[in-house]
Amino acid sequence: MKDKAKFGSLHPVAATHASPSARQIARHLSLSRRDFLRDATGLALGSTLFGASPFLRGEAAAKKRKVIVVTFGGGARDQETFAPEGQENIPNMLRELIPQSSFFTQVTNGGILGHYVATASLATGVYETLNNFSAIPPEHPTVFEYFRKDLKRPLSDAWVVAPSNGFNRIGESESRSYGPGLGARVILPKHLLSAATSGSHADYEHLLRDNYETPLYTPQVAGGEFEMQQLESILKLSVDDFMGHARALSSPDELSMYIVKRLLKQESPSLLWITMHDIDIAHSGAYSLYVDAIRRTDRLCAELWKTVQSEPEYAGNTTMFILPDFGRDADEDPGGNGFQHHRTGDAASRTTWMMAMGAGVRPGVVYDNPIQSIDLVPSLGALMGFSAAQSQGKPIRELL
Repeated sequence: MKDKAKFGSLHPVAATHASPSARQIARHLSLSRRDFLRDATGLALGSTLFGASPFLRGEAAAKKRKVIVVTFGGGARDQETFAPEGQENIPNMLRELIPQSSFFTQVTNGGILGHYVATASLATGVYETLNNFSAIPPEHPTVFEYFRKDLKRPLSDAWVVAPSNGFNRIGESESRSYGPGLGARVILPKHLLSAATSGSHADYEHLLRDNYETPLYTPQVAGGEFEMQQLESILKLSVDDFMGHARALSSPDELSMYIVKRLLKQESPSLLWITMHDIDIAHSGAYSLYVDAIRRTDRLCAELWKTVQSEPEYAGNTTMFILPDFGRDADEDPGGNGFQHHRTGDAASRTTWMMAMGAGVRPGVVYDNPIQSIDLVPSLGALMGFSAAQSQGKPIRELL
């Protein structure tokens, strides 16, 4: 039982092998989200629409195309989001983002429900089985390696901005068929901040907290010469300016978004992956902090999309995807802890959602057909022109 509590659901459960009751629960969640969104935002039912995808094709379009992936990290239940009682927590998504998006109401995660391993699965299109609390690379090629190898893109064209716990290895796999040097560049904002403060963290402890799920595992947040080079040569920030801005922020995700905005302006990568993590404060057991984090993540996603539209390199040719890594336990599950954890592997903790918006996406449409979280990578490959050869997911036909 101790191992289960530490690592979540240790054995991947393929969505296709779910029990009938689990499928029924997942379907009910999907339909509830669909009906709520149709009533709240006026989205059309996607299955009634036909015709080719509006995604722009051709070599010229491909060279300009930008894709941003945001993981709504930490998992949020429908009670606090896509249900009538939760809509007050996601006003920006409901009023601004969802009306512009194609929204998928039934995205199943059939893998291990830990944040690093689940994000690694999203990035490879394979349900990875690595230790969630080990700083090791994914076993299978990442979307960044597929993108850079097939399209011959430079290192500066693929970036990851992520929390520091283990995520420094997510940009590049250990796959021999792709080899070293083909992954994404990774920025860990907490490492940047630690390096900038030279170990004097008194004013920044709230931004450096590394792990909410198990306080017994709190790796030291460190920074050094490499981080200072990122800060000065890539982000074009002085230490004083960076520290002064960080002092005014309230959470690690706000720090990450500050870094993201600098990356958009300074590097303009074609493939950018952002992992949010504030919602994972739910593991502390404080419901009010969990809800505050949902509201903050909602706001930050909307801020990012506004920034994208204001940057000349991104406006009009960017597609953005937002999806959780997984959900959280249901209140009625006797083996779980409700909003606090994601340990049971029940349908509520595995059935999430995804929205896609921007260039080439049908706006104002809701799809309730089931897809899997590992379908994201092959879908990105189909849209951007690279082959996700080792992915186990399937391209999402509604996006093609």
